[in-house]
Amino acid sequence: MVDIATRVYNHKWKIDPIVRSLIDTDFYKLLMCQSVFRNKPETQVTFSLINRSKDIRLAELIDEGELREQLDHIRSLSLSRGESTWLRGNTFYGKRQMFRSDFMEWFEALRLPPYHLEKRDGQYELTFEGRWPEVMLWEIPALSVLMELRSRAVLAPMGRFELQVLYARAMTKLWEKVERLREVPDLRLADFGTRRRHSFLWQDWCVQAMLEGLGDKFIGTSNCLIAMRREVEAIGTNAHELPMVYSALAEGDAALKQAPYDVLADWHEEHSGNLRIILPDTYGTEGFLRDAPDWLAGWTGIRIDSGDPAKGAETAIRWWQSRGEDPRQKLIIFSDGLDVDKIAELAAQFAGRARVSFGWGTLMTNDFRGLTENDALAPFSLVCKAVSADGRPTVKLSDNPNKAMGPADEVARYKRVFGVADQERFEVVV
Repeated sequence: MVDIATRVYNHKWKIDPIVRSLIDTDFYKLLMCQSVFRNKPETQVTFSLINRSKDIRLAELIDEGELREQLDHIRSLSLSRGESTWLRGNTFYGKRQMFRSDFMEWFEALRLPPYHLEKRDGQYELTFEGRWPEVMLWEIPALSVLMELRSRAVLAPMGRFELQVLYARAMTKLWEKVERLREVPDLRLADFGTRRRHSFLWQDWCVQAMLEGLGDKFIGTSNCLIAMRREVEAIGTNAHELPMVYSALAEGDAALKQAPYDVLADWHEEHSGNLRIILPDTYGTEGFLRDAPDWLAGWTGIRIDSGDPAKGAETAIRWWQSRGEDPRQKLIIFSDGLDVDKIAELAAQFAGRARVSFGWGTLMTNDFRGLTENDALAPFSLVCKAVSADGRPTVKLSDNPNKAMGPADEVARYKRVFGVADQERFEVVV
């Protein structure tokens, strides 16, 4: 096992880059990329970095030259033969050859497109523009680089023994969580922590700890590279990016209202089983389910990613019942800002009422809260989102208005079209 503290103390990034592979990304990005490659390959998009935690002034913490070196290194990456073989030949979600030959030939030849970087008001403005299948693959690597460079900046002044103690405390903190999670009956938990991890090495350590500590209760990781190396399941389905871009491309209000369902109709053509998971909150869960076509009720389950998770699950259960489905046969995946107490609470609340699973993110792979002076390593909320498609702005409403994004006039229009009224605000933990 890697001695992380010593590795950090001796850091030379050229032999230890932050992003090591194009598959050091979340599995759902590759699934969505194949769908986009098939359905909307020429759509032009812009992705942009958005720091929701304005008090973390990244441009004052992170050296621009080092950031550019890391981003340039990512642009030099391509799939290795072993990575291509794993994607082509492995079984994902019970299906062989999940990734089609035409997509794999394109992916094997891919180099990520250029980026644009500048400083403004203590923050970095980092944007990516071009064809959607190419640009979308910048999201996770860009977040990983910014998060880890921030960690490195905080760790840089520390001595060898201080680093050893820091990581020992962080390991103990995570293991105490593992011991508590062992007591949760019928737990199904996956690592969803790539995008805001402390570092690649730390995420890899966390996954190994989960494997040993939780056994069959730990069902896999969203990180493809770690899944391949540790021989665990790659976990992931789809994300808000798809309905955000489809909606931006819609002509008129009627097409806009239909766009989130068009996304899932395309997905339905490509996937079955546990990949048929609804993500309903992009423009409000209640309205989405109220107007959803009947065929969606037959899908395997739903992912709750904003708002009050218990309320979202109750809404889903009522919806399934209203459509003649048995919620006990359905899968509810919780994935928003989870930690041990909330996982245990939700598992108990919905035991026997549905099949329940958890995607545990930042507070698994980046919980250094309380371990450094001024809490300088506490996680923060950084995202990289599609902000325009074919020159039109994208919008996200969410079940938590604190996660909403888009121009004010378009947000108002989307609220009108999707029937979204006043919403309760929730703190965005990470």
